[in-house]
Amino acid sequence: MQRINQTTRVTKFILVGFSSLGELQMLLFVIFLLLYMTILLANATIMTVIRFSRSLHTPMYGFLFILSFSETCYTFVIIPQLLDHLLSDIKAISFVACATQLFFFLGFACTNCFLIAVMGYDRYVAICFPLRYMIIMNKRLGLGLISVSGATGFFIALVATNLICDMPFCGPNRVNHYFCDMAPVIKLACTDTHVKELALFSLSILVIMVPFVLILISYGFIVNTILKIPSAEGKRKAFATCASHLTVVIVHYGCASIIYLRPKSKSASDKDQLVAVTYTVVTPLLNPLVYSLRNQEVKAALKRIFWRPVPAKLI
Repeated sequence: MQRINQTTRVTKFILVGFSSLGELQMLLFVIFLLLYMTILLANATIMTVIRFSRSLHTPMYGFLFILSFSETCYTFVIIPQLLDHLLSDIKAISFVACATQLFFFLGFACTNCFLIAVMGYDRYVAICFPLRYMIIMNKRLGLGLISVSGATGFFIALVATNLICDMPFCGPNRVNHYFCDMAPVIKLACTDTHVKELALFSLSILVIMVPFVLILISYGFIVNTILKIPSAEGKRKAFATCASHLTVVIVHYGCASIIYLRPKSKSASDKDQLVAVTYTVVTPLLNPLVYSLRNQEVKAALKRIFWRPVPAKLI
């Protein structure tokens, strides 16, 4: 990320973002602030419940804890600056700060993609090999999968950021987005970008499609196993354990595919910003809500921790 091309003339970018909305920016500030506070509270609640509820000390909830932490960091890279720019007339960001934001945004985004795939594998083992679940998904394997997800995600982010920052930027410097994302920044490069765009597109396929295909394979085995369960109640419970994860998969990979797996000729920056709001704001909020509202174990743990009856001697 430090290898910024010496021919670079642009020292800062202007994040156009929601500037065209004029006075509505104040309303957006209030909305995004409330959403951000809700994201922080919801993810903190999930992490607290998992940490202090012994019944949730299983691989599945360990992965959910890490995902919630990663989502919190992910939003921290984007939303505070967005809030600042909504109140500011000057929406500038230095070249180095833009590269840093791009690196951490991609790093946490890629890590989340891999973590969601890991959670799909966890559901596969839990349903297809229930008696061997704790043996297969032991602590060593769990920590290894988390480490590989994080290391691979940030390595890909480093490669992608270097590919972009190695290009010369000599003007204009207005980024048609509310943060430094790949496509709107590349458009400002004053050189032929086709080769690097192809390389970045290949990385996007690796990050989005490979985990998604692995999830589909896992759920293929899961569905096959569930259909063999004789009782309807057993089938319902098995499907219920996957419902939360499937909801997150559809929203997360759906939004990512719309933005990063689309031909350049069909790009539409204004619409991209609306989709970007979904995967930078809505998805980090969706994860803890889905896993808390649709998951009976988490709801039970929430009640035990936050709604414990007050002992009579303290009343």
